[in-house]
Amino acid sequence: MTILKPKIGAVFPQTEIGNDPDEIKQYVTAVESMGFDHILIYDHVLGVNTANRPNWKGAYKLEDSFHEVMVLFGYIAAITTKIELATGILVLPQRDTALVAKQAAELDILSNGRLRLGVGTGWNGVEFEALNSDFTNRGVRIEEQVSVLREFWTKELVAYEGKWHHLNDVGINPLPLQRPIPIWFGGAADAVMQRIGKMGDGWIYPGYSPFPEIQSKTMLDSIKNSAIQSNRLTSDIGVEKILAESEKPKDGWADPVKSWMEFGATHLSLNTMGADLRSTNSHLHALETFINEIIR
Repeated sequence: MTILKPKIGAVFPQTEIGNDPDEIKQYVTAVESMGFDHILIYDHVLGVNTANRPNWKGAYKLEDSFHEVMVLFGYIAAITTKIELATGILVLPQRDTALVAKQAAELDILSNGRLRLGVGTGWNGVEFEALNSDFTNRGVRIEEQVSVLREFWTKELVAYEGKWHHLNDVGINPLPLQRPIPIWFGGAADAVMQRIGKMGDGWIYPGYSPFPEIQSKTMLDSIKNSAIQSNRLTSDIGVEKILAESEKPKDGWADPVKSWMEFGATHLSLNTMGADLRSTNSHLHALETFINEIIR
């Protein structure tokens, strides 16, 4: 079996980079110049006040700075030329589908066809409530949303009658360059694996452990079985693994990268958040070490 070299990505350090546009520009342009294939950005709209939620166990509190991913990618598209832009993941069910279709199409145009839309159902019910969206049906609703997005991106006029979308000869203009824009799913639940096999262009694996585990293989098998049942080629479904600098093995990244390639990862990204890196330069240094270790 031939093992192909994976695409290499950098996870934008959302909560640690700060709010200075010059720092963001320094980071993004350096990542592209280092030879990374893509930059992946996490998404959240709102943080919570944990003082009123003593049992809160989720991430991304009110104190965490979090840039809006679609607007940020518009900026990044203007200061880069070749690096792919990937959301990882956009919480799709808490957003209006037609608006996401319009925003994504515009980003694809401005980036000259470099957008990859990673989507997921999300976990933060508080955020859904504030955005006036139903948290309880987000899983089944996302499938219809993805179908509608692809309709918008490939047709000038859309007529669609679904459970949550009722479209009567409407469309977005301009259409994206990619028709349709690739849609990858993030998550680990079996329902997500079934969804990826059925309609996803790829899977963004959320776990951070350096090496594949039995559970990972079980999830990948579930995707493959779902794809076969949907008469799809499993080779058409990508797999992105996110590695964490905070869990870097003592011997470096060479062995984990080899293991994930053998597992079937087509994309590998490094998340430098949570590793006690105190400056933009320290994040960039970790990324430089990573890419140098895996290409030598």
